Formats: sequence, C-alpha cells, structure tokens
Amino acid sequence: MYVLGIETSCDETGVAIYHPQHGLISHFLYSQTDMHSEYGGVVPELASRDHIRKLVPLIQQTLADSRLLPAQIGGIAYTAGPGLMGALLVGAATARSLAWAWQIPAVAVHHMEGHLLAPMLEAHPPQFPFVALLISGGHTLLVRVDGIGRYQLLGESLDDAAGEAFDKTAKLLGLGYPGGPRLSALAEQGQPTWVFPRPMTDRPGLDFSFSGLKTFALNTFNACGKTQQDKADIAAAFQTAVSETLVIKCRRALQQTGLNSLVVAGGVSANKQIRHALGEMANKENAELHFPRPEFCTDNGAMIAYAGCQRLLAGHHQDLRIFARPRWPIDGLDACP
Repeated sequence: MYVLGIETSCDETGVAIYHPQHGLISHFLYSQTDMHSEYGGVVPELASRDHIRKLVPLIQQTLADSRLLPAQIGGIAYTAGPGLMGALLVGAATARSLAWAWQIPAVAVHHMEGHLLAPMLEAHPPQFPFVALLISGGHTLLVRVDGIGRYQLLGESLDDAAGEAFDKTAKLLGLGYPGGPRLSALAEQGQPTWVFPRPMTDRPGLDFSFSGLKTFALNTFNACGKTQQDKADIAAAFQTAVSETLVIKCRRALQQTGLNSLVVAGGVSANKQIRHALGEMANKENAELHFPRPEFCTDNGAMIAYAGCQRLLAGHHQDLRIFARPRWPIDGLDACP
C-alpha cells in the first residue's frame, strides 16, 4: 500500500509517499517562513491561502518524483489537528476529495502523533514501550507510549510551550522571525552568566511552565546595557534554563515509569544544546535516546504518511465527512491492535 501523506497544520506544506515494505518513497516540503517573517509571526489567513496555492502542485511533484500514478496510491493520510483551523481544512478537504475521486480510504492523523512516530522512519527505530518528549512551537508534552494510539499523558505545559517561549523571547530581543533558530544561533555567541530559574522543577510532577522564563528574560534585558553581547548572554542563559528543565523532567519521567527508552521529537528537538543535554542525561541513566533526523523535526509530510499508513493497515479510516480539530488531546486517540 502506497500512502500519500499531507501536512498543513500551520506554516509548512508537506507531502510524502510511504510504503510499509519499501519505506519512505518521496517527500517534499514548502515553508512559508519568508512570507510570515514580514509580520513577525504566522498570519493564519495568509497561511491558509498559501496552502491552497502550494498543496496540489506539491502533490503532483511528489507523485512525479516517486514515478507513481494516482491509481497506485492505496490510501491518503492528512493532518486533522491540532493546528490552525483554516490551514487544517485545506489539507483535510484536499485529502478527502482526492480519496473520494480515487476511491481509496482516507485517515485523519493527529499532528503530535506524527511527531511522536517520526523516529520510526530512522534506520534504528525505538521499540515500544518508551517515554516521548514532544517539544514544538505549540506543544510541550511528556507521554508514555505503549503502542500506536496507546498513549498516557504524563505532563504538559500549563502556559507557553517551549518553542513558543523561544519565539517570544527572541522577539523581545529583536531577533525577528522565526525566533527559535535565531535565538539558538545567538546563544552560541554568549555565556549563561545570568541565573535563570528552572520552572516547576522544585515540586513533584511532570508538567511544564515556560512563560515565566520569557518574563525573566524581559526583566533581565531591561536591567542590562542592551548590548549585542548582553543579548547573546541572555539567549544563552534562557536556552540553558530550558535545556536543564527538560532534562530534569525527562529524567523524572524515566524514573517514574521504569522505562529506559526516550524519544524526543518536534521542532525544538533540532536544538543542538537540548540534544546534547538530553544525551548526557540518557548516558547517565543508561537509557536509549532517539531523535528524528533534523529535516523531520519540523512539520513534514513523511511523519503523517508513516502514521497514517500504520492506522490504515490497522483498519482505521474516516467517512466522507471533512474532519478537522484545532484542539485534539493525544491521549484520546484510538489504539491500533
């Protein structure tokens, strides 16, 4: 079964084709970063309109690159949520329409499940069960994973997600959009001379809170000389605080669950310092650590094609209704056998 995967949850249009025996056949991604950078962040209406312009040509390009005809596609997977409602509807309507025209099943995929399963595309995928840390612009979650759809939420961010805090802190430092990668690049030029808090690490539990770090960064910035070196030092201190907070929570999750395998996925998982810090923790805890390759950390069609393929093989699919949910808890998904 060749499965066409479509991702349009926010500001990236991703299309891929996956086969359960042959693996990832082809994948393409179009980013709207240049368009949104003019406004300092994602403009939902512009994102939706750009998905409309780019999605069908990208599907045609992916089919041509894979040398497959529509008649050879056995199923379609599309991101149904969470995400921007307008952007989700573009992908959902296109996928559902193609499935009807080609007379094949379509399945709605949870965006964060796609991220969670992205390391399965690697040469040495993780084995169930494991703990997953999902860190992106809109979500920070710790999940116990016993199988596809068998998820137990261990902890989540009570306010800003880690990626959101990166972007907001970058904005207050005047770094522009996209803020996260720019703040990380600036942090490499600084030293964590400022002592930032490690929020919610002095109490039991696995929930996160990152909005206070953003406020602390703002107060620090207003109290210093506001030189370029000051900005770099604040960026380094902020990034170190986030990294160490994630390390503390992940160590606690492994110890509480008794598991020795950790998956880290989502856009923020591409951050070099976070990868290094979690790698050191995993070595000390004698735990396996799995990341997706950097190109599959951000939103992409490959992870949706893979997740959708597993669900289609398990007999899951949607009817003709166009299904999209901007908010969708991951621990409420149906389990695959």
